[in-house]
Amino acid sequence: MFTYTSSEREDTGTEWLELRKGDGSLMISSDKLKDRARTLILDFKGDHYAFGVGVISETGRFAAEFGKSAMVVANSSAWLIPMLDTVLDSLHLHGVKLAGDRVVRGAAPNAPREDVYRITSSILHAKPDCVVAVGGGSTIDAVKAANVLASLGKWEPEIDSYFGTGLVTETLAKYGASLLPMIAVETAAGSGAHLTKYSNITDPVAGQKKLIVDDAIVPDRAVFDYLITKSMPLSTTLDGAFDGLGHCLEVFYGISEAKYDLASEIAEVGIELIVANVERVASHPSDESAREALGLATDIGGYAIMVGGTNGAHLTSFSLVDIASHGRAVAIMNPYYTVFFAPAIERQLRIVGDIYERYGLIDSDLASLSGRELGIAVAKAMINFSRKVGFPTTLSELPGFSDEHVERAISAAKNPQLEMKLKNMPVPLDVSMVDEYMRPILSAATRGDFGLIKNIE
Repeated sequence: MFTYTSSEREDTGTEWLELRKGDGSLMISSDKLKDRARTLILDFKGDHYAFGVGVISETGRFAAEFGKSAMVVANSSAWLIPMLDTVLDSLHLHGVKLAGDRVVRGAAPNAPREDVYRITSSILHAKPDCVVAVGGGSTIDAVKAANVLASLGKWEPEIDSYFGTGLVTETLAKYGASLLPMIAVETAAGSGAHLTKYSNITDPVAGQKKLIVDDAIVPDRAVFDYLITKSMPLSTTLDGAFDGLGHCLEVFYGISEAKYDLASEIAEVGIELIVANVERVASHPSDESAREALGLATDIGGYAIMVGGTNGAHLTSFSLVDIASHGRAVAIMNPYYTVFFAPAIERQLRIVGDIYERYGLIDSDLASLSGRELGIAVAKAMINFSRKVGFPTTLSELPGFSDEHVERAISAAKNPQLEMKLKNMPVPLDVSMVDEYMRPILSAATRGDFGLIKNIE
């Protein structure tokens, strides 16, 4: 087994992760991984994204590009107040006034649809030149959706009209309309909401999350100061890290041959930064280097879901919103989908498996394994990784889990509005195959038994 420690080498000042096995050792430069991540993010977003340390003041500069007034949407959590004050000061410094003369309350976890309608009303009342969303994925997703309704609601007033792929762009073109400019100020490393075309909105009554997928809703500008995450609850940080890992992993699993090289680079950098740093943050929540690493990694995850799409684990997570955070649900499901996909993704599994092996999470000889057995070895490593930070590894460990959640997940997989997740799978399913192949995956995830999973021959 490997053990690892972090240190700073006196000769260079460079941070290294030192991995040891027996009498030998392997040195991996953490700074090199971070540099690769920064290059990828710059290639992705260019000068429309301010990321790193001490960048919050860029919010006002971005807002000034779009006019003289901005509506700010943010939650009032105590840990968020200092950053929100900095955002407001930045707007004032750049001559941008607060539209409506107050900060609008952000969204509850999982962006409930009632919060979307409430924020829509505030936009219509304030009539700002741009909207600034300050928060994690839920608030940013809710503002994305509210911007759609505020701009298109006089023609299509129900949020359900936009669930699916490309429907916002289609409606904008139909009516010759445009969305308000939006600036996303991210506060949580995880969802990538500040960088992407996705808006996840929940119907709390049905306990089901649905998805808008559209390039039109990508925020025009984004800001993320990675050290802000030191102030947030550790559980939120861990949830975000596993969500970001899921983005890199699932996109890599299902990527087309034409985009394989880019997806491979994204996955290697993003997954390793997360695997190398999650335990460090869990043990030392104020570790700024590890916080920066997770911020970079989850931004890389945001890049991933703009290159390809997530699939099985994310699809199932949408039906677990009433009993689990998104990151935990994704972390539970990905090992089981890994085994299902394994015969079709052997090349990807060798790359992913090598990362887990370097960090002491695999003790099998991966070179001797192939197909399903290789998938099981990598899936076990994922479960070991989750256990190291106290995450559940089966659905039955989630308080409140019942057979109803399985049926809800099966039903959601057959919903045309979520069809893109089935199509993104490396082993694509259609609606007629869901019961035969997805139900055993859910049974396996409930019991922790890979033997229940049925591969497609």
